[in-house]
Amino acid sequence: LAALAGGGTRPADAASAAVPVAPLPADDLGFDAALVPPAAVPHYGLRVLAEGVADNPHAVTRFVVVGRPGEVPAPTGADKTTLVVHLPSNEAGALLTMLEQFAARGVNLSRIESRPIGDSLGRYSFSIDAEGHIAEERMGEAFMGLHRVCPLVRYLGSYPRADAKVTDVHLGTADPDFRTARDWLRTVRGGGTV
Repeated sequence: LAALAGGGTRPADAASAAVPVAPLPADDLGFDAALVPPAAVPHYGLRVLAEGVADNPHAVTRFVVVGRPGEVPAPTGADKTTLVVHLPSNEAGALLTMLEQFAARGVNLSRIESRPIGDSLGRYSFSIDAEGHIAEERMGEAFMGLHRVCPLVRYLGSYPRADAKVTDVHLGTADPDFRTARDWLRTVRGGGTV
């Protein structure tokens, strides 16, 4: 908690923890204190009133860089992929069908949030973080499955995980497993002996 000049107190929403103190001189803000990250204190010439005021010491804030589509960074082995998926309709099993595209390929979801689309009742959009990289066979196969059964699949990006935890890939879902299966199918379709 950092002290600011001004009188009175009121809550103020902001896009980031430093925004409440960044755009205006302290005497123009209209409040006495702001919760800011430690780096904001010397940068904006603030005085610390209290430290360690967070209600959850393990809380993590996510910041997202938004830009035009471009080259996908190479996989690191410790990646996440973010996407948005719309369910096809409000029918029994629609959510299960969407989730099966990940489960059948061994793709774990670390975050899934739903929001109404707003064009009619019962239509939902899902924002999803999946463990893995779009360049991996299992993730690519999951995207193709989603594309077959969902009206909208929007890839937002693949990026290194903040915790650098290597993705746990289960038996039968590693890239060589998918390539071997594809070669086997090619042999079967070609009339070969398997």
